[in-house]
Amino acid sequence: MSYNDLFLRACMKQEVDTVPVWFMRQAGRTDPDYRKIKEKYSLLEISKQPELAAEVTMMPVKKLGVDAAILYSDIMNPVASIGIDFDIVKDVGPVIHNPIRTTDDVKKLKPIDVEQDLPHIIKTIELLVQELNVPLITFAGAPFTIASYLIEGKPSKKQDYIRTKTMMYSEPDVWFMLMDKLGDMIITYLKSHIAAGAKAVQVFDSWVGALSPADFQKYVLPTIQRIFAELSHLEQPKIYYPGVSSGELLPHVRGIHADVIGLDWKVSIAEGRKRLGSQYAIQGNLDPFVLTGPMALIQAQAKAIIDEGIQQPGYVFNFGHGVFPEASIDKMKELTAFVHDYSRQALKARGALTQESGVRA
Repeated sequence: MSYNDLFLRACMKQEVDTVPVWFMRQAGRTDPDYRKIKEKYSLLEISKQPELAAEVTMMPVKKLGVDAAILYSDIMNPVASIGIDFDIVKDVGPVIHNPIRTTDDVKKLKPIDVEQDLPHIIKTIELLVQELNVPLITFAGAPFTIASYLIEGKPSKKQDYIRTKTMMYSEPDVWFMLMDKLGDMIITYLKSHIAAGAKAVQVFDSWVGALSPADFQKYVLPTIQRIFAELSHLEQPKIYYPGVSSGELLPHVRGIHADVIGLDWKVSIAEGRKRLGSQYAIQGNLDPFVLTGPMALIQAQAKAIIDEGIQQPGYVFNFGHGVFPEASIDKMKELTAFVHDYSRQALKARGALTQESGVRA
């Protein structure tokens, strides 16, 4: 069985003949076979069964033909090891039974023990590395995004993060103590994934776009910088996804030791590169809700994004956020094939043009 390393090469800005594609939340709710599994087991129950979690992780690779697998898990899984009691409630999300509100609450958080508390995650990774013919991406939630759940006690419906920002502004010492502990947790967690065989890691900062650039720089960026600095000696590609509405934060992301930055659909690939500089490969950034439209529209928008993406080395096609549950798996399969076919032709034509220009010069 040949190994498809397109995704890894694109992440490292190496030459590819086809744009690689994977989708955030590809392992899950769009798949009717997954929904049958969910009738029997919750997300957390699936995560604790390595064979089942591996099966769900591999479903989109087999059905869609994507170029990378993303571990079936949840960003909340590691917080169980540091002393957080939570459930993932249907139609709500993570609900924290002992939310973080005071200095004492933060002091009670213990260091993560992956081997003792999360062996099922490591076992799932080991199984997948043996079975997959594409790279396995594993992930962690970023400090702000995790903190927003721990402090609010559940997802912020209005996305105003009032308790989170109150702690940030009114009790900065408590905030930074929490950031330090979450940063330590993320570093240890992702290092354990890589030791188990993960081929790339992504840090999801889904809600950090709720902050102003100044607040991002002051309250969050130092911990993000530390996380990626601690992982920088590892050869596996490292991806930072700063979530939706984060375009204004991009200039401040420059300099972190990541290899790839994920963009949402509110900033173009060209503008994202301009704001980030030339250091990073780019991942993104089709609006997932474009899948509600006809294939002609989906392909037209994908084509425009690919045309921008291939202007420079280092581009991975993805959505600008996770795919929504009602999305058509058939459209995702057709989109994957289109990205492969169109990008192959476009890259070939671009190579021929470059070669011709060189000859003329």
